[in-house]
Amino acid sequence: MKAPYRLAATLLLGLCSSLSCHAQILIGQTASMTGPSGVSVNETIAGAQLVIDSVNAQGGIHGEKIEIVRMDDGYDAQRAAESARVLIEDKGVVAMFMTRGTPQTLAIIPVLNKNGIALIGPSTGAMVLHKPVQKNVFNVRSTYQREAERTAQHLLMIGLTRVAIVHATDAFGRDGLEGALKGFNQQVKPATIVAIDRESPNYPEILSKLTAANAQAVLWIGASSVVANGVKALRAAGSGAQVATLSNNASSGFIQLLGKAGSGVIVSQVFPNERMLGMPMVRQAHDLAEAKGKHEISPAMLEGFASAKVLVEALKRAGPKPTRARIVAALESMYKFDLGGLEVSYTPKDHSGIDFVDLSIISDGKFKR
Repeated sequence: MKAPYRLAATLLLGLCSSLSCHAQILIGQTASMTGPSGVSVNETIAGAQLVIDSVNAQGGIHGEKIEIVRMDDGYDAQRAAESARVLIEDKGVVAMFMTRGTPQTLAIIPVLNKNGIALIGPSTGAMVLHKPVQKNVFNVRSTYQREAERTAQHLLMIGLTRVAIVHATDAFGRDGLEGALKGFNQQVKPATIVAIDRESPNYPEILSKLTAANAQAVLWIGASSVVANGVKALRAAGSGAQVATLSNNASSGFIQLLGKAGSGVIVSQVFPNERMLGMPMVRQAHDLAEAKGKHEISPAMLEGFASAKVLVEALKRAGPKPTRARIVAALESMYKFDLGGLEVSYTPKDHSGIDFVDLSIISDGKFKR
C-alpha cells in the first residue's frame, strides 16, 4: 500500500475508533410512551433496554449494535399504523418490537404482512394475535382471556359471588370480557357488565350501576389511569368491593397512580415473581438494573426484559447482516429457548411463545404473591 493510502486508512481507522463507529441493527417500536398507558409502557422499555444495553456493551450481535428506533403513537391505532409504516418503509428497520395495545397492534398487521417483517413481543394478550396464527407476530406473553378467566375463577373461589365486570369498549376490553365470562359457571353469572369509554369513562354512572348490582368484587379491564381513577372513585364513595385488573396494569406506575387506594387490588401477572431471585432470568434482570442504580424491577420491566431476550436470540440465529426474512425464519425455529428458568417456543403453526399466568395483590406499595 502506498504511503498516502496507508496514512488515509490509518486515519480513518483511528477516527472510527475514537467515534465508536459501529454498524447498527435497526429495530422499530411504536407504542404509547404518553397517554393512558404511558407509565406501564415506559417500564417495559426500561426492562428491554437492560438487555439491549448489556448486549451492546459486549460488542452487539455479530459485531453490530442494536438500536431501537421508537415512535410515540399516543395509544392511537391510526398513529400506530402510520408509525409502523414510517419505521418499516422509510427507516428500514429489520424487525418491529413491543407495540402496546390491542387496536394498535391489529392496525399494524397489514404493514407487517406487506413487508414480511416480524413483530416480537407485542405488549398485549389479545387472543386474535394467537388464534388464528398471525404469520408475522411472535408473542412473548399469555393471553388476556387466560388472565381474565383465571382472575374470575379466583374471585368466585374465595367466596365472592356477586362479581361485576367493567370493560373498555375496544378490542382489548371485549377480549378480556370474553375471557372473564369463561371463568364463571352455570350457577354464578356476573352481577353486572358495564361497558365504558376507554379514555373518558363516566365514573358516576359506573358507580351507580355497581351499587345497583350490589357488587362484592369488580374485575376492571382497562388502561392504567382509567382503572386507577375508577378504584379511587369507588373508595371515595365508600365501597369496599374487591377490585381486580389485568397485567397491562402490572407496573410500579400503576401502584403510584392508585396511591392509598391501591391496597388490596388484585393484578394478574404473566411472568414469574419479580423478586424470585433464585430464577436466573429474574436474577439477571436485577443485576443489570442494580448496575444502573435501579434497586427494584417491576412486572412490566420483566416483560420488557423477556421480550428483549427473545429479540436478541432471534438476531443471533439470523446471522450477520440479518434480513427480515431470516429473522422470521429464526423465530419460527426457536423451540424451548430458555430465557433463564422460563422457556419460549415457536413453530410455523404456533406463535404463542409462553403460557404463564399468576395472581398478585398490592400491599405496602408492592405486588405480593
